[in-house]
Amino acid sequence: MADTEQGRVAVYLDFDNIIISWYDRVHGRNAFSRDRQSIAQNPNDPEIAERLSAARVDVGALIDYASSFGTLVLTRAYADWSSPMNAEYRNQLVARAVDLVQLFPAAAYAKNGADIRLAVDAVEDMFRLDDLSHMVIVAGDSDYVPLAQRCKRLGRYVVGIGVAGSTAKSLAAAVDEFATYESLPGIELPQPVSHTGRNKGAKGGAEARARSEAATETAADPSAGTQKKRSQNASEPAAQKDPSPRHEGDTDFHDEDDDEQRDTAVTGLLIRALWLGLEKEDSGWLHSSAVKQQMRRMDPSFNEKALGFRSFSDFLKSRSQVVELEESGHERLVRFKEQA
Repeated sequence: MADTEQGRVAVYLDFDNIIISWYDRVHGRNAFSRDRQSIAQNPNDPEIAERLSAARVDVGALIDYASSFGTLVLTRAYADWSSPMNAEYRNQLVARAVDLVQLFPAAAYAKNGADIRLAVDAVEDMFRLDDLSHMVIVAGDSDYVPLAQRCKRLGRYVVGIGVAGSTAKSLAAAVDEFATYESLPGIELPQPVSHTGRNKGAKGGAEARARSEAATETAADPSAGTQKKRSQNASEPAAQKDPSPRHEGDTDFHDEDDDEQRDTAVTGLLIRALWLGLEKEDSGWLHSSAVKQQMRRMDPSFNEKALGFRSFSDFLKSRSQVVELEESGHERLVRFKEQA
């Protein structure tokens, strides 16, 4: 098995696949097929905007999870970026250094438009970059089974990410490790939005925006959205402190005009890093150096000294409402602070 601590990771997102699959997961089977024409013709319609907002994908959670396997060498997302549904994600993806690959649909629905291009690029990258250790494929189609098998034959560790109910069992079986999108730290299944009529669209749109903002808060504070998963490790004070710290992985540590927002954002980054570490370590305790490394993978601009701390241990101690630190000799371990 590849070394997940020193891995060099390539990420490939079949963006249309994950967006459509999550839309169907939220609104019901084949919901996107029913709404496709309305979305294409008038995406700003209040009712359509409400449904799109409710099914918004947390791009930051995907990229953060991929970074838990090692350094992200390249990240590519394949889609028709002129489509309004995809265009709203462009700024977030660019902010996370994702290479946007434009696909011009040759047919009305552009079925399987990304499959061949993604597979060709992945195979070329493996031969061109022989130090790649991990291949992360964000998709759910069985068309990617041959790609996953080829990656494994070439000695790479293959990770799949897809939406539950929309991922082929053959793909999940073909990879070395598979995770469902809704199981990622910070992801919570929102309530589906029904067709309420045009006259109620504006009200529904406001409610959908509120749900979207709540989802963003959960992304920065996974202890709120995953309380039922590991309640013994979650931190209630952190959940209460988190108004809306980050936009799907986009964190700014240089906003001198709003120290409180910066403080909340970096706390959210710490929480996300701890949750990702706990996905691979069941003891509850993590080495502080590994946590810092994960935080730097998710946001290279993180620097505890720039925040006014002499060491990372001092930074952790300042978050005593969220984590507890154990120091013995040269070993420093950290974990979520247990509730009374």
